[in-house]
Amino acid sequence: MITYPNLNRVAFHIGPVKVYWYGIMYLLGFAAAWWLARRRAAQSGSTWKKADVDDLIFFAMVGVIAGGRIGYVLFYGLTFWANDAWYPLRIWEGGMSFHGGLLGVAVALTLFAWRRGRHPADVYDFTVPLPALGLLFGRIGNFINSELWGKVTTAPWGFRVNGEVRHPSQLYEAALEGLLLFAVVWWFTARPRPRLAPSGLFLLVYGWSRFLVEFVRVPDEQIGYLAGGWLTEGQLLSAPMIIFGAALLVWAYRARAPSGNFAVAQ
Repeated sequence: MITYPNLNRVAFHIGPVKVYWYGIMYLLGFAAAWWLARRRAAQSGSTWKKADVDDLIFFAMVGVIAGGRIGYVLFYGLTFWANDAWYPLRIWEGGMSFHGGLLGVAVALTLFAWRRGRHPADVYDFTVPLPALGLLFGRIGNFINSELWGKVTTAPWGFRVNGEVRHPSQLYEAALEGLLLFAVVWWFTARPRPRLAPSGLFLLVYGWSRFLVEFVRVPDEQIGYLAGGWLTEGQLLSAPMIIFGAALLVWAYRARAPSGNFAVAQ
């Protein structure tokens, strides 16, 4: 058993302005995505340029922030919104949804593809290796904020929080949705793959990772379990990702459509 150190959510102050660790984690995630995208664009045979990467990250930032907040309000925060009309704008109080962010990014990347004359599927495939480190940083931010704890456990690696020993489900997600997802998808996209195969793999690995961790993660208090005393909102949203990701992988390898992200012959 490990005693939770009660970390301060505020990293430092700049005059009267508080800078939160969670905000820093978002900045680190975007910085990591930009750096990784620049590296991938510099790869031999890549059809991407540095200017493309800079614009892509901007579009993705807008999509993930807007989609993440809107998704959280719609999926998890309708009760809060009913009691406070301004709740969707209170981003500083926390509350971001990965699934909402994913939809927001998809819309933003589709718009980017249309403006640049690229196939949307190629933009998705180029982007999918980029957010995993951001997810890692985000879950560390959840741990610092002492939120999204897991169920009570007797495991020796559990953390004592408010008198109870709980699974550090934030760190489980950091390992699976962050490190594992990044390692698998970054390796997979290091060479040309059929169009939409990388996107399918991303959805499959993330979906399974999130679905599994939900078994030991405490559901949001305002929602609770949806059915059977175990099904959570996170699992309900992740299940379609697993199914669609697997189907997309199978379809991609059957179709064998060449990726537009590489100039070499497929």
